Amino acid sequence: MFTRRRERQAKNGLHINWKQFYKSVILLVIPMALQNLINVGVTAADIMMLGAVSEDVLSGASLAGQIQFIMTLIFMGITSGATVLTAQYWGKGDTRTIEKILGMGLRFGCVVALIFGMGALFFPEILMRIYTNEPSVIAEGVKYLRIVGCSYIFMAFTQVYLNIMRSIERVVIATVVYMLSLCVNVTINAILIYGLLGFPVLGVRGAAIGTLLSRILEFIIVMCYAHFKNKVVKIRLYDLWHTDKILLKDYLVYSLPVVLNELMWGMGSSANTAIIGHLGSAAVAANSVAQVIRQLAQVVVFGVSNATAIYLGKTIGEKKLEHAKAYGKRFTLVSLILGIMGAAMILISIPIANTTMALSKEAEGYLAFMFFVMSYFAIAQAVNCTLVVGVFRSGGDTKFGLALDVGTMWGCSILLGAIAAFIFHCSVPVVYVILMSDEIIKLPFTIKRFFSYKWLKDVTRDDLADASY
Repeated sequence: MFTRRRERQAKNGLHINWKQFYKSVILLVIPMALQNLINVGVTAADIMMLGAVSEDVLSGASLAGQIQFIMTLIFMGITSGATVLTAQYWGKGDTRTIEKILGMGLRFGCVVALIFGMGALFFPEILMRIYTNEPSVIAEGVKYLRIVGCSYIFMAFTQVYLNIMRSIERVVIATVVYMLSLCVNVTINAILIYGLLGFPVLGVRGAAIGTLLSRILEFIIVMCYAHFKNKVVKIRLYDLWHTDKILLKDYLVYSLPVVLNELMWGMGSSANTAIIGHLGSAAVAANSVAQVIRQLAQVVVFGVSNATAIYLGKTIGEKKLEHAKAYGKRFTLVSLILGIMGAAMILISIPIANTTMALSKEAEGYLAFMFFVMSYFAIAQAVNCTLVVGVFRSGGDTKFGLALDVGTMWGCSILLGAIAAFIFHCSVPVVYVILMSDEIIKLPFTIKRFFSYKWLKDVTRDDLADASY
């Protein structure tokens, strides 16, 4: 099989060093997988600690976290759209244009953070009522939001900067930042949630303070790195306030569909949570745990999808289009294998989760079923994520993902799930299966799009590097 593949590659004029390919990809994936693991670890730590307090506290913090979740997805859209350009300009060696893109990304990210921060600080109860109508859960969520909303501006700067650094293969700094942040977050959470070392018992407020202080630490480390260490791509005040109109047009063309894609997907996931939230606190608590386990099982997959966008974008920027096709196929195969491994991990975790969480019998029953659904969901999501977020965006094909998510989520799973929940009053398992069906529906469309190669485009310009500053 390998001999025939080499013969086909030789016939097509390709000479790919697959050993070097895997080495380069692993150097990208491992730090990004660790970052994903750490980020999920922060959420998991909150859930485990708050889950030991009460179901209402756990549900309140989990639902309040949906506000940050949507904001984070917009940050991802801003930076993923930027990656379409930065990875290809990195392949061309044009760092000055990358600095301009970084400036635009930071500006847009801070504006988004201010809007969400104002909402969390001044209208927390209204935001919580989107997700639940249980007064005790709303009260706990309001306590959390009013503190954690102050962290959003620090998150904006940190996440936008680190994500754009990843697109130019500067991935280790993010791992260091998030590892230190995790340690601070978990330590402060333990002290303030439970009242250790003489501190008062603050419950959900303690978790929010831990998050805020860890975000401030992240910001300080990133600023020090950007000023003292990173000499390749710098933050320039000129780029924060001045805009290259031609580059802005390119940025908006490729970024806006990604921002809308992430926003629609995030709002869709949030809508799923809102629908489940109106089915009772037991369903909310079980879903909170199931989502964290899914994220833990997918940390490597998400690392691969991001590495795909960076590696293929750089390859396209180097004008190696046939190599990009071959690399895309290999990334897709790797994601399928990782998805199957993730599904196995989810199934193995069922008894562990039920024995470690202080859940009601009803919630435990829901949890086992949700884990089963998440197992096959994870396989489909692994392939879809690598293709849409990695392969398609690397070549500037950002509109397809938007159309796909709007059609499969809002036109199918969410619409039918809401009808099942609120009109036909179906059981929680039935509603959950419908809500989690979108990734299965997407799969044939993403595979067909890949083999059409309509995603394979060089989107860079040759006349942007010499602007004054």
